[in-house]
Amino acid sequence: MSYYVPTSGTFLSRDIADYPEGIVLPVDKPWRWTSADVIRKVKYAAIRHFGKKNLKVGHAGTLDPLATGVLLVCIGPACREAQHLQDTDKEYLATVRFGATTPSYDLEKEVDRRFPYEHITAEAVAAALPAFLGVQEQVAPLFSAKSVDGVRAYEMARKLYRAGDFASLDAAALDLLQRNTIRIDALTLESFSLSSKTEVLEDSTASCRIHFADTGHLGLPEARIRIACSKGTYIRSFARDLGEALGSGAHLGGLVRTRSGSFRVEDALTLDQVINLLKHE
Repeated sequence: MSYYVPTSGTFLSRDIADYPEGIVLPVDKPWRWTSADVIRKVKYAAIRHFGKKNLKVGHAGTLDPLATGVLLVCIGPACREAQHLQDTDKEYLATVRFGATTPSYDLEKEVDRRFPYEHITAEAVAAALPAFLGVQEQVAPLFSAKSVDGVRAYEMARKLYRAGDFASLDAAALDLLQRNTIRIDALTLESFSLSSKTEVLEDSTASCRIHFADTGHLGLPEARIRIACSKGTYIRSFARDLGEALGSGAHLGGLVRTRSGSFRVEDALTLDQVINLLKHE
């Protein structure tokens, strides 16, 4: 590892030349921030700190707005390492809520269908998980940044959603999106509850542009599952598939990226800590 990785309490030189291989910041992405929101915030601070207007700043792997956890931000020459960093394995802690689906497979959209869930137990969930281990083909959510003939999939998804054509969303995903080969290395059922309750993260900086559909009031059963997987794995799609495997429906109620390559969430910097590293004054 030749790039520089700051830790909390350290300071950055004002001269980017002091970091010939660039800088990688492991950021704990705030809830309801897009990855692009984080980059804009960090880039503005970095340009002021280093006094370099054409400074390159990017990230190594998008994280959904309603997820938190490790987002790797690359500054300067470290942007050349972004693809390598993105290609590393990941680990997530996912909250899967059973008995209802949403068009986005998470809480960005409202519930579109309800399903029986009385038969779902911790034992049933644990018994279903081994079938998802190993190399497999996965269809991404239509509400995703996947490109179809140069058009982002979410653009078509939004048209169908605005038209109220919810039933066509899954069919469109199967028709339009190429199946990706992914790998799931480990699945651990961390906890199971018969009645979910959404814990809304208190964050005054959360963007009101990102819709949040609270399904906690429905009292649905939910499982917290730790997932070790390859890059490109859509945990929202895993939630959908797990619900189908259990004879119900499911959506993602929460997600934390706990590891990206060798970077772990407990060692990641908050956005405030990152900005403090890049104070212009």
